Amino acid sequence: MAKSAGHAGDAEGRAVRSDPARPSKGTSRCFAQAWSSEGKQVLIQAIGAVLPAALAVALSPFPLIGVVLILTGRHGRRNGLLFAAGWITGLGIVATLVVVVFGGADDPDSTSSAIADWGRVFAGVALIVLGARKWWKRPRAGDEAEAPRWMASLGGATAGRALLLGALLSGANPKNLVLTASAAASIVEAGAHDVDLALAVIAFVLIGSCTVLGSVVIHLSGGQRAASFLDSISQFMVTNSLVITVIVLVLLGANILGDGLTGLGR
Repeated sequence: MAKSAGHAGDAEGRAVRSDPARPSKGTSRCFAQAWSSEGKQVLIQAIGAVLPAALAVALSPFPLIGVVLILTGRHGRRNGLLFAAGWITGLGIVATLVVVVFGGADDPDSTSSAIADWGRVFAGVALIVLGARKWWKRPRAGDEAEAPRWMASLGGATAGRALLLGALLSGANPKNLVLTASAAASIVEAGAHDVDLALAVIAFVLIGSCTVLGSVVIHLSGGQRAASFLDSISQFMVTNSLVITVIVLVLLGANILGDGLTGLGR
């Protein structure tokens, strides 16, 4: 009798295990692999979409000049780290806000997508006009270019000012606002969600911060040679800041304008 009960139990167990309503381990594994593959493709596409804007943010001359002046000033190590922290925080906050606002832009027919595309058109035109305006108003031969006033006291900046300046230069700078907003909208339109969305935003922030973070790491890990190297980079940026800024503004403006027109034409 006990044996019969045991056989019945085994039969029931086999019936439960073979229940078609329950996904088998093989099915779950195949689903996970398919999801993982699709997730990777979306993530790669999102990172590729934000790469130009992130590099444009990273190559901005003034933040790099500013962090070098802070690093070579009083309390350079502390203030350099705080400046970098503020820079990353500013970029991260703006990107996150845009992602939240344009959360439905992955649907090409949605209002959010249309707003994002029109925003790109206006932003692209604004960047091109700003680049042309800067070139038109460039110092002529024999004129001495004036450095921004906020650079004058960077060497003796307090901890709070270094942190705030980093956040303002990344998050409140009009050019960075446009670039960050465009990049964040591209992440949403690529179809990134949840973890992929967070990873794409983090990738944008890290790429956009690579020159600032690189300067801090070089200063902390090197000695006098590192200081001389950073100073030479700063001097190069000061000398060529106008040309670099104009090229970045015009090329990125044309790219963003083209993306916006392409989106409106879908």
